[in-house]
Amino acid sequence: MFPISILIATVAMASAVEGATFFTPLFILALGLPPEIAIGTGLITEVFGFASGLIAYSRKKLIDYRLGGRLLMLSIPLALLGTFLSGVVASDILKTLLGMGLLVIAITFLRNPESAEIKVLDNFIKDEMGGPDAETCLITREGEEIRYTVCNRTEGGFIAAIGGLFIGMISTGLGELNGYFLLQRCRVPSRVAVATGVLVVAVTALTASIGHFVHFIYSGHETLMTVLNLVIFTVPGVIIGGQLGSFISSRIPQRILELSLAILFIIVAIFTLGDVIF
Repeated sequence: MFPISILIATVAMASAVEGATFFTPLFILALGLPPEIAIGTGLITEVFGFASGLIAYSRKKLIDYRLGGRLLMLSIPLALLGTFLSGVVASDILKTLLGMGLLVIAITFLRNPESAEIKVLDNFIKDEMGGPDAETCLITREGEEIRYTVCNRTEGGFIAAIGGLFIGMISTGLGELNGYFLLQRCRVPSRVAVATGVLVVAVTALTASIGHFVHFIYSGHETLMTVLNLVIFTVPGVIIGGQLGSFISSRIPQRILELSLAILFIIVAIFTLGDVIF
């Protein structure tokens, strides 16, 4: 698990995909763990990987903490609800939800906007939602001013709530939902959208992982030892892989990486759903 964790975290950080998206199916399909244990262990591992990214964006002063706080007020309670549901919902249902979630993520990668489209959106936000009347003004570490007004806040909050429910139940979904919707629907500049999304995912995943860990404690010594025996190898792996991810991302075209991951998620989703059917 140690070398595999390094590889997964490297790919996750290079593509901005939640690490648990990779770990949970791996734990279920390769190690044969029950879905509720795989989901919780994947989230615990993911928290350490996202902590590195959160620190980096915080230093760059690209996080909109006010917007992030609003989204967290909705994502955290739903994540806790999802954590509870993962412990009572049948394992086949959880596997089905995970398989369907992977297919949805694969589709979002296949339909992901090109950099030119994102640039057009950024320019629109700057021209129409920025200026001296903008409600939010962030000053980056380099002294650059980023001005914008958050639109469709109710819709953004609803998306964060649904993502929180899914991250609690199947360990993935929040990052993928938040990223582009913050830019497209809430009209937040892309750099701020990504940084704020990392904050929301990191804190929500931490909350959900604590809920899962408490459940592991009450599940008995054997379950707890299984989780601990995994995380002592996966956590150091994701810390190393998180640092390698930025190096890899600058050398592999982003679109090729996204298409490769889409194909991978489709294959894993087929195996996950096939495990339920057969």
